[in-house]
Amino acid sequence: MQTTHQNLRLQKIITAIAILLFVIKIIAWYLTNSVAILTDALESIVNVIAGLIGVYSLYVSAKPKDYDHPYGHGKAEFISAAVEGTLITVAGFIIIYEAVINLLNPHTIQKLDYGIMLVAITALINYIAGAVCIKTGTKNNSLALIASGKHLQSDTWSTLGIIAGLLLILFTKISWMDSAVGILFALIIIFTGYKIIRSSIAGIMDEADEALLKKLVVTLNTHRKENWIDLHNLRIIKYGATIHLDCHLTIPWYLNVHEAHKEIDALSSLVKDEYGEAVELFVHSDGCLDYSCNICLKQNCPVRKHPFEKKIDWTIANISNNNKHNVST
Repeated sequence: MQTTHQNLRLQKIITAIAILLFVIKIIAWYLTNSVAILTDALESIVNVIAGLIGVYSLYVSAKPKDYDHPYGHGKAEFISAAVEGTLITVAGFIIIYEAVINLLNPHTIQKLDYGIMLVAITALINYIAGAVCIKTGTKNNSLALIASGKHLQSDTWSTLGIIAGLLLILFTKISWMDSAVGILFALIIIFTGYKIIRSSIAGIMDEADEALLKKLVVTLNTHRKENWIDLHNLRIIKYGATIHLDCHLTIPWYLNVHEAHKEIDALSSLVKDEYGEAVELFVHSDGCLDYSCNICLKQNCPVRKHPFEKKIDWTIANISNNNKHNVST
């Protein structure tokens, strides 16, 4: 719960910053009469709306489990990220539209130096805030914060593109350059929005997180104990900042309940040391069968019926499979 409240607090700060930056951009537009700066300000409206949505989603995801939501409320973050990704994409198309309009009907720009200075300040603040969001979101497994961070940084790139266009106008007096640069960065923004939408849909649909699985496989193989004969039917589901992991662990059949529970506790501790307390682990224990002897690493086993033949390294494919491992695996 500590990480979810930390995420919510940071998102509130980011939303307040978004409102402040929007005001600064409106002032810059008022001083310069620049359509490019107005376009940047319009995108900041998206930042404010997305920030408010992010605050609400993190507030919901921070709620404790209840009778109606036994796995918690973390899925709200995926919905928030999907909305934010959509808003980012829409903002990109709005920028392209405004840039084309500006190409067809150029506007007279004034006090460009003041406008560039104000917009540059917003770009710097956006980038720093976005970096903090992404770092904290990655640490706390919060897709909503990561989406907010990428949104802020994509806003930085579009702002820099607009500044580049404004500088070209200032020094070359070629008025169409700001629109051309704006269109280029708008395409980058649209691609960023697509990636966020794709990630959120993957979370909603419980798509396997291959990067997470690869990291887990390396950890399990490195710290594998001799009583862990086989691991299979492993599944990972992410609910916001919480990871739910369940699997089947094959152990020697003659261990009593307390001894088997110690092995499960050891596996649980290993996973939580790697991923923190935001992991919920459910392990089903299986007793070994005769064909398990061929792959069992346990030395001096008192009931071994067949000689050891080979060690089977755990991979994403074989630990995700529902079949127990054997020498033919």
